[in-house]
Amino acid sequence: MAQRTIVSHSGRRGSIALEQARILEHHAWPGDQFILRMHAPITAQRALPGTFVHLQCAGATALRRPLSIMRTDAAGWIELLYKPVGAGLAALTRKRAGESLSLLGPIGNGFDFRAGTQRVLALGGGVGIPPMVFAARHLRARSDIALTVYMGSEIPFPFELTPATLAVPGIDSDGRSAVALLQSWGVASVLASRSGLAGAFDGYVTELAERTLSRLSPQEKSATLLLACGPEPMLAAAARLARDHGVACQIALEEYMACGVGGCAGCTVEVHTAAGSAMQRVCVDGPVFEAAAIYPAA
Repeated sequence: MAQRTIVSHSGRRGSIALEQARILEHHAWPGDQFILRMHAPITAQRALPGTFVHLQCAGATALRRPLSIMRTDAAGWIELLYKPVGAGLAALTRKRAGESLSLLGPIGNGFDFRAGTQRVLALGGGVGIPPMVFAARHLRARSDIALTVYMGSEIPFPFELTPATLAVPGIDSDGRSAVALLQSWGVASVLASRSGLAGAFDGYVTELAERTLSRLSPQEKSATLLLACGPEPMLAAAARLARDHGVACQIALEEYMACGVGGCAGCTVEVHTAAGSAMQRVCVDGPVFEAAAIYPAA
């Protein structure tokens, strides 16, 4: 039986489990991308969109790698999407079904789908896509929230695509592709790329979200939440977009981490609060922050 030690933490973060996660599936996708499915029942039960795991990829002395959770299932598995940047993740690509890896999770504060939210626009760029798939998984049964997922990539999307059939305000459906999994959940998705990918718009996800926001009334905007995860320029653009349209915005940050549980303080970022600036840890104080706290108005 897998070792399941619980590491306790105070506050709303709850607890972090140490599990021996068994690899169930490990598939390579074009563009040097990998989707890893692991049996990690404690993490699967407790994870929320925006949280992540700290995974030991190879060797007893190698530093763990933080990876966002893309999906969970009641059967006790989690899915991760990653690109092998660095020796640790390169070693992870060689792992096969049946092998086990030490995993800490779920870690961090996830997205806050606060009362009164009626529309969510979820923006994911590159390896920032997984939290948006998880948000769709989490919200798919919420009839009170309209959700659209905007995905941006310069390499092929690591998902099965299908012709889009769900309407998105301000965006033409002709020739548009959608993520088959999301569409099967009843969640609209829009793809964007500057690399000429078939079925994707030539542009950035923030430009597409702008089209949708521009068609909303002030009352609709007051009930809209923008989520974003991806490269830093994309997060800054999402924060500006939210500020220009007066909508709430939460962003999930990605930082290099050593311990991943708040002890080393190696992933601190400056956060702007009403009381002034403060340094907070991305791993346990985040990774989700209010966009205005990271990118305040000039």
